[in-house]
Amino acid sequence: MADNLTSEQRSKTMSRIRSKWTAQEKKVHSYLKGNKIKHVMHPKIEGSPDIILTDTKTAVFLHGCFWHKCPRCYIKPKTNKKYWLPKIENNVIRDQKNNKILKRRGFKVARIWEHETKRNIKKVLERLLEYGKN
Repeated sequence: MADNLTSEQRSKTMSRIRSKWTAQEKKVHSYLKGNKIKHVMHPKIEGSPDIILTDTKTAVFLHGCFWHKCPRCYIKPKTNKKYWLPKIENNVIRDQKNNKILKRRGFKVARIWEHETKRNIKKVLERLLEYGKN
């Protein structure tokens, strides 16, 4: 199946995808800050979590459903499969490795999927509030 965008349009679209300070991260950060939950965004530690809840030593990953192969809503790419499929599989393998690293270092690990923040951000934020208190 052919791409519905020209290569120039696709390049522009892909260049706008951010790895840090996504809309999802901004929402979660604002909530944590507003509820006075101590946290560090994008900490430079092995395992590369998106957020550390410092008081409870919880590592939080905010995963995009496509990029990290969400078990609920991931859809295989229809174009350029030779590029995308190995890239996504490598992300999943890296996620598993990072979980093990962080757990060995004494962290609890929380994974929040993009669809969760889109469908019910309040529920996600309440879950984070619980992690922040425990």
